[in-house]
Amino acid sequence: MAIKLQNKQENQPNMSAMSDLVFLLLIFFMITSTLVSPNVISLSLPSSESGQQNLPKNVEVYVDSLKNYYVNPEGKGSDFSTMVADSLLPLLREAVAADQSEQRAIILRSDKSVPIENVVELMDVVSRLNDELEADGKETYKVALATEGK
Repeated sequence: MAIKLQNKQENQPNMSAMSDLVFLLLIFFMITSTLVSPNVISLSLPSSESGQQNLPKNVEVYVDSLKNYYVNPEGKGSDFSTMVADSLLPLLREAVAADQSEQRAIILRSDKSVPIENVVELMDVVSRLNDELEADGKETYKVALATEGK
């Protein structure tokens, strides 16, 4: 004959502490995601009422207010190289060689305080790059100016 205990207790984990932990993690990630800046380079883009949305996988060139150039190959998040206009062509060659996009565009993100001569310098560099690409029988690249929508 088996003896039965009257006080049966089942061991179940307490889930209230787990839900508290999940809510704390959720709050932590919400706060830290608002602090992370999507662009490492602080630019104030010119505004435009009309425009097209570009694909994120392009070669991007940034020009900040101090007239420094940054190249971000294939739209990768934080892979920037800083330079002046004279050393821009070799780095653009490398970025174009690694580019797998179909759009074949170099997106220029220039601060609105940058003089137009710096934009023209970049266009000259892209023109020289396109001359080299045409000589090799490859597709040429267009330059697109990024703006902020209203």
